[in-house]
Amino acid sequence: MSMDAVYVRGVTGIQLHHVTDLQDAGRFLSNAAMAMRAAFVRTGDERYSALRAQMIELLSQARGLENEARTNLQELHSSDPERFVRSREGEEPWPDEIQAGFVPRHTCRDTCLYHDHEVLDAITQCICGRPPCRACAIAGEPAA
Repeated sequence: MSMDAVYVRGVTGIQLHHVTDLQDAGRFLSNAAMAMRAAFVRTGDERYSALRAQMIELLSQARGLENEARTNLQELHSSDPERFVRSREGEEPWPDEIQAGFVPRHTCRDTCLYHDHEVLDAITQCICGRPPCRACAIAGEPAA
């Protein structure tokens, strides 16, 4: 398995599970297959049609992996909801992802839905009393 560095898309407030990456892969493969079909329709070149067939097979495999990852995520949510929340919050890695080198998610720029965005229903989710960001503490950066 390659340990190449990759761009990890972050969303303020949560740590994304790799099922999101697999969803992206499926969308990209689907778009590529549609583009190959369009190229075939315009040119009649069978090479485009053959390549499209390969892309559709890859898409099927990617969707299978996505479904497997989603099932793992749903099982974690129902079997260990506390760990699910810790992983979603970026306090620990998702159990089915690489553990080595995990750094907690930066929470220093998170905003409170209740106090900062005036979402009244979010009072039970207030994050204003959180301790300083663990990721900054590990990296030796001052808390924001």
